[in-house]
Amino acid sequence: VQLQASGGGLVQAGGSLRLSCAASGSTFSMYAVGWFRQAPGKEREFVAAISWKGDSTDYADSVKGRFTISRDNAKNTVNLQMNSLKPEDTANYYCAATPSPGTYYSAADYDFWGQGTLVTVSS
Repeated sequence: VQLQASGGGLVQAGGSLRLSCAASGSTFSMYAVGWFRQAPGKEREFVAAISWKGDSTDYADSVKGRFTISRDNAKNTVNLQMNSLKPEDTANYYCAATPSPGTYYSAADYDFWGQGTLVTVSS
């Protein structure tokens, strides 16, 4: 499966952005999807994950209550709605997929990665 992340940009603290991950090349409904982010000089970290049916989600504590992950298997997309953004949310955001049913928070569990989309939150 090929993944294309989009929707990043510059936003003020307290604002919102919606990231999208578009998939092609395989049966997307058979893949769990995760979002990760990497800030300059830091390691890649888990943000959110959704099961292949979309009936289970998981979030990092740092984004819980502010970010929402969802998917539309008919459109082969997974979205990450980000509200109440903070400067510490600034990073390159990556979507990843694995042909497994659950939710997974380790980058090592994912087989396919999209390119990053940059989110910059100004204070």
